[in-house]
Amino acid sequence: TGKRSQAKITRSFRAGLQFSVSRIDRLLRKGQFADRIGAGAPVYMAAVLQEVTREIVDIPGEVAARSKKRRISPRHLQLAIHSDSELKKLLGGVTISQGGVLHFNQPSDKW
Repeated sequence: TGKRSQAKITRSFRAGLQFSVSRIDRLLRKGQFADRIGAGAPVYMAAVLQEVTREIVDIPGEVAARSKKRRISPRHLQLAIHSDSELKKLLGGVTISQGGVLHFNQPSDKW
């Protein structure tokens, strides 16, 4: 004797993602990157962004744990990016404020 309320099932939930598929869809359409945007494009992009974010947070988390810290500092980000080949390729040219300096021992051919 009344309308049943159904729980909203979001596109993020259907895809098993934490990142908002609807938000990425809205931003893709608002940004006018293309005339047409398929239904799978925001889902794929949300999945890629979530995976890259997981990598960027996971590796510095391990570096922080090794140095017995509970918080990830910019130094941990800097060390993690330069120790991982894929992250170095993606973020090698990025300057991280308060990241510190990486020491590089240049091999010498003279000796």
